[in-house]
Amino acid sequence: MTPEVARRHYLDAMGITAWASRYQLPNALPTQACEWDETPAKTPPRERLHALLDDAPAPRPRSQAPAAEPSSTIASPSAVRALLGHAPAAEPPPEVSATPAPSARVAEPLKPLNFSFSCLCIGGRWLSICEGEMSPVEQQLLANILRAAGVHKGDMPKVTYFKWPPMATSFTPEEPLEEAQEGVAAFIAGAASRQGWQLEQVLWWGAEETPEDSPLAQVIALANGQSSTLALPVWQGPRLASLIQQASAKRALWPRLAALSKQWGGE
Repeated sequence: MTPEVARRHYLDAMGITAWASRYQLPNALPTQACEWDETPAKTPPRERLHALLDDAPAPRPRSQAPAAEPSSTIASPSAVRALLGHAPAAEPPPEVSATPAPSARVAEPLKPLNFSFSCLCIGGRWLSICEGEMSPVEQQLLANILRAAGVHKGDMPKVTYFKWPPMATSFTPEEPLEEAQEGVAAFIAGAASRQGWQLEQVLWWGAEETPEDSPLAQVIALANGQSSTLALPVWQGPRLASLIQQASAKRALWPRLAALSKQWGGE
């Protein structure tokens, strides 16, 4: 078998129609000689019609009924009961579940925790934190409280505002809580490194009124008076806004400020 014929057989086996020129075009190279498969001539439509008529079986006479041929198939149980005179029991329709099959749900992307706080460092030792952005009135109240307790004298340090996430649409978090804790820890550590702080304690204003499931409470991760995120002890105080509105809250805070004064002095 020539290579050309073998190639055509392979193409036919793969379902690819092979084309070959039957006539030599002007100025074209002659076609290589090989054993071409002769295509059988198609039968004209008239001859195919006559062939079908000749092969058709003769019709049976109408007076003679065809003899019943024994069926080789096995009768179904319902047909057997019908022959014996027992009506088949009505079978209940198949139950259709009213609830559709649960479709494949696309996992929703996780959302980052949203929180903010204002902070300032007192004497390079104590970090004061207040949830949200401190108003000028709250800053003045905090300065008066710290001066009255003997914790700080002179001008108050600059208040720094921190918000998480830094850019809400910048990334999709994989572990929202863990990433937020790492962000806060990195922010505090960076500020302490630049300012030369030697942090000993955190004063968290508003901790007594903050729910445990709030984003800030989750990030600080307070347990037994210690923040696992900042690795520092935490003093918990009332919200500054509550102290502004309630005189009774100020009176209740005074004994605790005296204890803070002793702690600041190292007694």
